[in-house]
Amino acid sequence: MKLKILSILLFIPVCTFAQIDFEKYFENKSMRVDFLLGGNNKEVTVYPQQIKQEPYWAGSKKNLSDQFNYGSYRFRVFDLNSDSLIFSKGFSTLFQEWQTTAEAKEINKTFYQAAIFPFPKKEIRLEIEARQWEGNFKTIYQTEIDPKDYFILNETTTQHKSIEIIKNGNPENKVDLVFLAEGYTSFELYKFVEDAKRVTQYLFEAEPFKSEKENFNVTAVLTPSIESGTDIPGENIYKNTHFNSSFYTFDIARYLTTSDMKTIYDAAAVVPYDHIYVLVNTERYGGGGFYNFVSVCTADNKLTDKVFVHEFGHGFAGLGDEYYNSSVAYEDFYNLKTEPWEPNLTTLVNFDSKWKEMVADSVSIPTPRQGKYKNTVGVYEGGGYTSKGIYSPFIDCRMKSNNTSKFCPVCEEAIRKVIRFYSE
Repeated sequence: MKLKILSILLFIPVCTFAQIDFEKYFENKSMRVDFLLGGNNKEVTVYPQQIKQEPYWAGSKKNLSDQFNYGSYRFRVFDLNSDSLIFSKGFSTLFQEWQTTAEAKEINKTFYQAAIFPFPKKEIRLEIEARQWEGNFKTIYQTEIDPKDYFILNETTTQHKSIEIIKNGNPENKVDLVFLAEGYTSFELYKFVEDAKRVTQYLFEAEPFKSEKENFNVTAVLTPSIESGTDIPGENIYKNTHFNSSFYTFDIARYLTTSDMKTIYDAAAVVPYDHIYVLVNTERYGGGGFYNFVSVCTADNKLTDKVFVHEFGHGFAGLGDEYYNSSVAYEDFYNLKTEPWEPNLTTLVNFDSKWKEMVADSVSIPTPRQGKYKNTVGVYEGGGYTSKGIYSPFIDCRMKSNNTSKFCPVCEEAIRKVIRFYSE
């Protein structure tokens, strides 16, 4: 009976919050506030860089206030006159991951970020908040912005050609995924388009994307590089590419990222987008994904189909890694005394807020990793890079290993909720 009730609840619209009147507060374009996050393992500072006007707003005009409470950071936009919250969004960062490395104990670094939201009609206050070790948010930066300020850049976007892969409707009612070409020379852009089409097919072979395909638009932006491939510092290989991507992030050979986010944002601005995916022209295994920030994956590895979908799970839906026996650079990534924000991980501190209603009464909590529970939603110890104290909902899942191409039911439902948020 519990599962039947849940199946009905899943179709209730996500949005139960008071609606914000888009036309009252915003224009149909974007404001992009660029900044650096800098500091070390204990400190973070926001360094403002620039404010830009961009030609498109791809997000929902109905769901403007974040309802998920995901991300290691969030930004909030307030109408200055009424002090009303008119937009909010959670996100994750490469900086926050770096803070948990040994290097962050020794030096300071900065990482490029942006807060992107509909272009306001009147003066606003922007607040940037960081999630604390205890799980709460703390404001680390705020500023007032007048949309009429002549220092807000209104430049012509870079004229990169774009190719529609899937077009199902207006951006405001769809999830708008944009691919950017990385490490493809001008002579290889034809390959990029074919690669983008192929990985798009990988995405829509996996549930819940398969059944939600009509809620997506997918576009490829042709951004040529001078050289083919990407940097592999551990093998002394360096390539001159459009977005300066690199393996060996945090000295992990498989970890492929880029910190050249300014160039990425500028390139993506030629089309409406909700999520950016950088597709890298190499056969090597690797990738990375960051919630409401960027996803990166290689195009030609034999496991690209699995890695591509896995990284999109991070970047689009905020899913956490469920593996616990692979090498990582992080130290004490999770506080075991608080509940992780990721929807597919729990410390059991507040399991009621997670997938408890999807666990049958006959299944013990915690649940032993035994064969008889192979296809059972439970609470299995191990996840979030640690074998003790963090639990995941399935014995295996696309967020745990390359042994399966499927998301577990908990991850599937988390993804569906985000899709509905963008497409309602």
